[in-house]
Amino acid sequence: MPYTNLPLVNNAENHNFEMFVNGHRAFIDYQLRGDKMFLIHTEVPVELEGQGVAPALVEKVFQYVDERQLKVVPYCAYIKIWLKRHPDWERLVA
Repeated sequence: MPYTNLPLVNNAENHNFEMFVNGHRAFIDYQLRGDKMFLIHTEVPVELEGQGVAPALVEKVFQYVDERQLKVVPYCAYIKIWLKRHPDWERLVA
């Protein structure tokens, strides 16, 4: 993953995870209910499209969820596609 050194920011006040790349903000909106993290929407600025930002962001979020022993409920279409490409993370799906 080319973005391993970039931090994942949990902006709990706005209910999203953020990652900043070259001054641009990519994010995933979520809702946390109990031990379930509902992943609602992923957005990457057009300036970063096709550079691997979205998959890096999703993987960082799944690592975050895994470290906290939470479960994921994927509503976001992109995350559902990402899970098909990374079936090893299916273990976190509620």
